[in-house]
Amino acid sequence: MRLMLLGPPGVGKGTQAKLLAKAYGVPHISTGDILRQEVRDGTELGRQAKEYMVRGALVPDDLILAMFESRLDREDTRPGFIVDGFPRTIPQAEAFDRMLARRGLKLDAVVTIEAPLEELVRRSAGRRVCRQCGAPYNVYYQPPKVEGVCDVCGGPLHQRDDDREETVRRRQEVYRAETAPLIAHYEAQGFVRRVDGSQSVEAVLASVQKVLAR
Repeated sequence: MRLMLLGPPGVGKGTQAKLLAKAYGVPHISTGDILRQEVRDGTELGRQAKEYMVRGALVPDDLILAMFESRLDREDTRPGFIVDGFPRTIPQAEAFDRMLARRGLKLDAVVTIEAPLEELVRRSAGRRVCRQCGAPYNVYYQPPKVEGVCDVCGGPLHQRDDDREETVRRRQEVYRAETAPLIAHYEAQGFVRRVDGSQSVEAVLASVQKVLAR
């Protein structure tokens, strides 16, 4: 199973990728995980990437692609993989297509998980985290028993800066401008399967597995 998950921020791609990786017995590959592992391992690619990361700059495409290619060469990807958070742009997608073609591989499907904009804003802007123990909440879907107070340790809850509504809406705009065109790219190749991401986690997982079984 070689699968790519696409969808806007807050739609639950990471959660589904982990569940699907466990269900199909293949690794979940995300750009963030690759970057952190390369830096931890002290590889040449990791050292180069760290120089950008400590400055708060974006890691260039050529480094991201080189790290992704290195990850694909590991033994655990032979049965397949589930990609989440990559590619983000058409140039990255075209480079990834070439990367797979060199190995005689192709994707089985590209699943795009979709949900209405206002639903995604509520999910992200409603998130709260305990300052003491890190327990997660959502004021709309998983509220604490006492407003602003952690059920676990009694610590204060706070909203992260990147979960503020104006920031969330800006991230959605960036996705639609830069990443959403990937859907058209893969639709032209016949890979795209669409799933309603406004359902429960369990229902989304069942829907993904259903479209993959067709």
